[in-house]
Amino acid sequence: MNLFALLGLGVALGMRHAADPDHVVAIAAITARTRRWLPAAALGAIWGLGHSLTVFVVGGMIILLNLRVPPHLGLSLEFAVAIALILVGVFNLGHRHGAPSDARPAPLPAGRAFAVGLVHGLAGSAAVALLVLTLIRDVVWACAYLLVFGAGTVIGMMAVTAGFATPLALATRRWPGFERGARFATGMLAVTFGVWLAWKIGVVDGLFSSAPHWTPR
Repeated sequence: MNLFALLGLGVALGMRHAADPDHVVAIAAITARTRRWLPAAALGAIWGLGHSLTVFVVGGMIILLNLRVPPHLGLSLEFAVAIALILVGVFNLGHRHGAPSDARPAPLPAGRAFAVGLVHGLAGSAAVALLVLTLIRDVVWACAYLLVFGAGTVIGMMAVTAGFATPLALATRRWPGFERGARFATGMLAVTFGVWLAWKIGVVDGLFSSAPHWTPR
């Protein structure tokens, strides 16, 4: 395959990667109070930048140094994603909604979006790096692939968050109490998904056992 075509594939796969269920659940909870699509897209870009940073740094180290990721470490990184989802959900459930619906929106949770993106990128860096190694043997092109994959993830997450915020904003204008329900629903979804993911990684995949079985994904 032509290397430039492969880089184009990296952008496309990065965009698709942004729509993974754990990513969508996390960003939906973070952007649940965002009433306009443009600030939501900005949060998506910030999440994507955090994700891309750790994918490039950690994935690049795996490629350049030919590192192997032990199953316990790989599962631990994925377990951190479950904890991040639970925390994001708990924040939504514990948030007070005393302000009137026409009050000035609170500052965007950019730091939270970036931090959650970092955790998700850390968990996915090994899988992305191993995929690159099966496609590209030249380390320079492999690192370039990581960059364009990250760009695709940023673009994809911007689209996901904008797509989520637009109907939410319309519904909030029509039904002022809708935002409170959206925060509660996304909070419950994040906590539920996070608990399920923690159980799957810790028990089913064997993180807490002496013989874990881990497949990078």
